[in-house]
Amino acid sequence: PNGSGPMRDEEGRKRKLNAELANGRLAMMAIIGMFFQDGLTGSAWGDWSLYVGSPLRAFESELGVQAPFGFWDPLGLSKDGDADAFRRRRITEIKHGRISMLACLGYITPEYFKWPGYCSTSEKLAFTDIPNGLAALEKVPGAGWTQMFLFGGLIERGLYVQDPSRAPGDFENGGVLGVPNGSNLPDGEAKTKKLNAELANGRLAMMAIMGMMFQDGLTGSAWGSWDLYTDSPLRASEDDARDISKVARSARGGAGGTFDPAAQIGATAPLGFWDPLGFTSKGGEENFLKLRGAELKHGRVAMLAIIGFLGQPSWRFPGFEGAPDGVRALTEAPGSTGFACLFLLVGFFELRILADLEEENEPGNFGDPFKMIKTQSGGYDERWRNLELNNGRLAMVGAIGTITANWYTGLDAYQQWQAAKPATIAFIKTTLWFAP
Repeated sequence: PNGSGPMRDEEGRKRKLNAELANGRLAMMAIIGMFFQDGLTGSAWGDWSLYVGSPLRAFESELGVQAPFGFWDPLGLSKDGDADAFRRRRITEIKHGRISMLACLGYITPEYFKWPGYCSTSEKLAFTDIPNGLAALEKVPGAGWTQMFLFGGLIERGLYVQDPSRAPGDFENGGVLGVPNGSNLPDGEAKTKKLNAELANGRLAMMAIMGMMFQDGLTGSAWGSWDLYTDSPLRASEDDARDISKVARSARGGAGGTFDPAAQIGATAPLGFWDPLGFTSKGGEENFLKLRGAELKHGRVAMLAIIGFLGQPSWRFPGFEGAPDGVRALTEAPGSTGFACLFLLVGFFELRILADLEEENEPGNFGDPFKMIKTQSGGYDERWRNLELNNGRLAMVGAIGTITANWYTGLDAYQQWQAAKPATIAFIKTTLWFAP
């Protein structure tokens, strides 16, 4: 109380009070989680293996519990331990997975092969006249859809009837790949491996077919290009062409303008312009430039971080030979002292030097202060800018993974790969039925 006296700086006082509120909200969530985990496992940092009373343990030995997630039920649908409900959901999961795998094949196959002859002789509708994907819904006659619906119902109710005494999805007259009265799966470990592979591939197929249908609906094709999605709210203007002069602004942004974010640098294959959360849908050019500058900055730092993680097991700066690897270098001298000096040095460049070099250029373009490349762009052309953005994006994902793994395990980047090798091989063998 009254330790430092009242704060005279109104702006600083407001900032600190906001920080207190934000940290308090985070702490409330954290302490609830710690209490909850402590009550279940006996420790705020308790491992899942200590929660012996979990109702989910009733299903830990079931098919589908495999790397990397193990038993994954984030919505807690199985938390009541009801075996009948679990069996019903497993039957539904297998059925939807099988249908989704067939649906994915149905999307891919017509791109290369269509049946000869006519789908409807009365309407002179040949199979080759039927488009692929969702457009076929309007082209195929109603009688055709009725026949397919009735055929599916006949298979469901007449041929593949679930026997309560058999495992979910295991039909007496259904062999490998569901071929009626075909070859049967071998018993033992080989059967378990193939059934786990079916579940894993079915789950993947459910995600894949939803993505293909969604993309088909937006672009007119399951493989449709972003350019075909003309009604996207992310397109600020359809007629705007790329105009470098509009992009050239100071590091602090610039005058807003109507332009197409999808036409800017960084929209490259295979995703094209990718903004699933719609960050660029509002704020116009000024907001886009601000986000692009932040992306470049974080990407460059991440690339340097990855180089640092790879280089430090082999070489250290003089005086830092005894510093621990990775994140733990920040926890003790001389690593923490070196980081503080580096922080101040970077801040000086950020606030005093780089902002002036970026003036009147597009975000992140500091020109060629050392005159190393004799071109008008200083070598920073469209190709190199796209390369930098893509490598920076990859480096950001890699840096987050490497930092998290290093903090949790204490292993350097090379040791992490070695430690992950057995789990990766086990995951491949479990997921891919043809894996050796």
